[in-house]
Amino acid sequence: MYDDILLPVAPGGEANDAIPHARSLAERYDATVYVVSAIDTVAQTLRGPQAGAFAERVEDAAEERVETATAELESAGVDVVGNVVRGEPVDVIENAIDDVGADIVVMPSHARTGIQRVLLGSVTEKVVRVSPVPVVTVPMADREGESEAAAAEEAVDADDIDAE
Repeated sequence: MYDDILLPVAPGGEANDAIPHARSLAERYDATVYVVSAIDTVAQTLRGPQAGAFAERVEDAAEERVETATAELESAGVDVVGNVVRGEPVDVIENAIDDVGADIVVMPSHARTGIQRVLLGSVTEKVVRVSPVPVVTVPMADREGESEAAAAEEAVDADDIDAE
């Protein structure tokens, strides 16, 4: 059913909760996972001495994310191909769907709300609208919220101990 799976990853992104889902689908269907990271061309339009260093850092981060994701998938025995492509993220993903003949896209979704969502939009949301193939969206765990919840839980546990 799914022979080719596209897994977009953000340059410099933190843990990607979509990787285990892509791995699971690849293992179940004996599929190849194509990991792609887009280097947004907006950075290339900047001028000045800092622009080159910034663009290089973005490219290095994209290559590192692709390498990390491909290594994780390879260690699980999944066939994987990684690539970094210059361009607007939605366009890169849309083109990659066609280029690799993807049967499905698996990508993370950040839970942005309010003004942040209006101003930033969502690459995942846009891909869902333009994709000719199914898109599995995986909610990203709130890493900051998790650490705050863990700290609150520890405080409650400490209060319980003090009360005894």
